[in-house]
Amino acid sequence: MNQEVPSSNQPGLDGDSSTPDLEQLENVSKEEEVNESDSPKESVLGSNDPSSAKQSLDNDARLEQLEKEHETLRSQYMRIAADFDNFRKRQTRDQDDLKLQLTCNTLSEILPVVDNFERARQQITPEGEEASNLHRNYQNLYKQLVDVLKKLGVAPMRVVGQSFDPSLHEALLREPSETMVEDMILEELVRGYHLNGRVLRHAQVKVSMGPGPKVEVEEKQIDDESQTEKGDDTQSSEQVV
Repeated sequence: MNQEVPSSNQPGLDGDSSTPDLEQLENVSKEEEVNESDSPKESVLGSNDPSSAKQSLDNDARLEQLEKEHETLRSQYMRIAADFDNFRKRQTRDQDDLKLQLTCNTLSEILPVVDNFERARQQITPEGEEASNLHRNYQNLYKQLVDVLKKLGVAPMRVVGQSFDPSLHEALLREPSETMVEDMILEELVRGYHLNGRVLRHAQVKVSMGPGPKVEVEEKQIDDESQTEKGDDTQSSEQVV
């Protein structure tokens, strides 16, 4: 009995496994085209993602908030630096004022000693060689004390013949004067001193009240004479009429 051998070219039979199917190749190429065409769409969709846009807005808001905080902190720093500089200057000024006040108080206690030296120099008249030597040594001590005061910035006031100034002088006496006009200083009773331009002690002085009684009498006589002359002129004019 004869058997028929199936041909490899007949449909439905398995051919060579290494030969690719045309339909399969076409399907693979179509899938690759679809994948390539879909990839840019996915990137575009990713760029328009709402979550990404929200994150970007949050970053902008956070950056703006940080900039405001930075400006606030910078303003606070500048204000604190200015306050500290003012505080430092005020402390330095207060320390200088305190130092000057202490110096003034100390020197004010020494000035009466200087006054006593000056009074002794004016009143004491040494007699004999021994007294002259003692007086000379006494005056050397006084000169040394005055030199120390000068080095510290102490200077005496010159007030005689000056106009009275309440900020510099203290008027103890007032009397008429024939040579000085009113409010001019006639005599220095207690010497005043400056300390680097600041009043260390006011000068105690005698102040003029202006022309004295003699001048007033002379003015009254002049007024009487002028009135008498006016009366004589009036009488002579009446007689002529």
